[in-house]
Amino acid sequence: MKTLSKKKKIVILSVMIALLLVTGYVNVALNSSLSSGMTAQTSATTTSANFYTTYRTEREATRTQEIQFYDSIIASASSSQEAKQEAEQNKNALIAQMEKELVTEGIIRGKGFEDAIVTSSSSNVNIFVKSAELTSTEVAQITTVVTEQLGVEIDKIIIIPSE
Repeated sequence: MKTLSKKKKIVILSVMIALLLVTGYVNVALNSSLSSGMTAQTSATTTSANFYTTYRTEREATRTQEIQFYDSIIASASSSQEAKQEAEQNKNALIAQMEKELVTEGIIRGKGFEDAIVTSSSSNVNIFVKSAELTSTEVAQITTVVTEQLGVEIDKIIIIPSE
């Protein structure tokens, strides 16, 4: 059997390493172009789903912090009785608002909408509805639910369709 010289072994090994590097580069380049094409197609769907999920997560985190703040005032020995009562009232109002928003969101989804987020403040109620566009009948349905559940006037309701 023939043995290869040291020089030939080095050349063959170098060629194999070069082929491996070229194959790796081509693989990365092809995967990059495929994933960017797929990202463009699915980005609209994921953005919408992420908006609703992200908003709910952030809202829950913020409200949890608010409740903890009120609880710390209520539990503090250095807080005055007035401060404790005000903190308790604010906490109860926040919890009531959270419950009303949650119920309203559920009823809107129950009316056939894929998803909805309801946020209320002292001046307006904003409703994000997962829909490309809304018909006047759908707007009327949402408005009716909001006025019944939250007791606000129609001119205070802002409905925002989003996909």
